[in-house]
Amino acid sequence: MTLAEKIRRLPEAPGCYLYRDSAGEVIYIGKAKNLRHRVRQYFQSSRWQDVKTSELVAHIADLEYIVTDTEIEALILESHLIKQYQPRFNALLKDDKHYPHLKLTINEPFPRVVKVRRIERDGALYFGPYLPASLADQVLDLIQREFRLRPCSDEVFHTYRRKGRPCLQYQIKRCLGPCVEGLFGRDQYWEAVRDVRLFLEGKNRDLARSLRERM
Repeated sequence: MTLAEKIRRLPEAPGCYLYRDSAGEVIYIGKAKNLRHRVRQYFQSSRWQDVKTSELVAHIADLEYIVTDTEIEALILESHLIKQYQPRFNALLKDDKHYPHLKLTINEPFPRVVKVRRIERDGALYFGPYLPASLADQVLDLIQREFRLRPCSDEVFHTYRRKGRPCLQYQIKRCLGPCVEGLFGRDQYWEAVRDVRLFLEGKNRDLARSLRERM
């Protein structure tokens, strides 16, 4: 099947796409809400493309794709695939510790997820690296919206614990409010932490099962 035929047969579904050159090497990996629409954009008039994109398209000899159930799954899968293949047209991965990772602080009583650029032996869990760097921010924002782990520092956490009331993040539904005793129990909070871990590990079926069991 030719490249043009593969593009025409792409599904209108979320997922990841992998471009290969004539030697079969993966040279670029991307994600899409609609695979057919996104991939077709690369092969439109070169007048609207920047130099990097034009050079990429000139090297594409073949493509493959992976369909996901949701755009969120595509987001996580893209990060894992880039880590695995390290395509030259994605941001070059020279040293993992200089690229953003997401740190899940399971070494704290009420864990949180923070973006870091260095991995330490501190008992926390690290996920990444995320390329491009903006991907880490997207995933972090998604975690705050969907799972609502606390985003605050320990200092801020204890300040509101003394006050006995939650901060604005709780009011706008971006935090579960563990700083206030009795508002959200520690066991419940750790269930959310486990869900976040499954999400960051790409174990979406396990996550779905965990959520169903608690419904």
